[in-house]
Amino acid sequence: MSEHSTSVGFYVMIFIILLLLTATTVGAAFINLGPLNPVIALGIATTKALLVVLFFMHVKGASEKMIQVVIMMGIFFLLLLLGLALADYGTRLWS
Repeated sequence: MSEHSTSVGFYVMIFIILLLLTATTVGAAFINLGPLNPVIALGIATTKALLVVLFFMHVKGASEKMIQVVIMMGIFFLLLLLGLALADYGTRLWS
């Protein structure tokens, strides 16, 4: 595995960006955007998750094979979650 030489200041900058995105999420919750509220909140949350995964979990400097495995496992578990949720929804008795 390769060595990562990233300064503490860089991580502090990423942390400040994460705090600003959190404040943006809270601010967006108080603005009535109709059906776009969940879309905006999920977009900000996805951006924050991407920052955490890339920089704090050091995926940015990882090997391509490792990144492919992580992406495939993420897609697999997302499809599993969606499949089980749809199976539950499809088998409910709506009376």
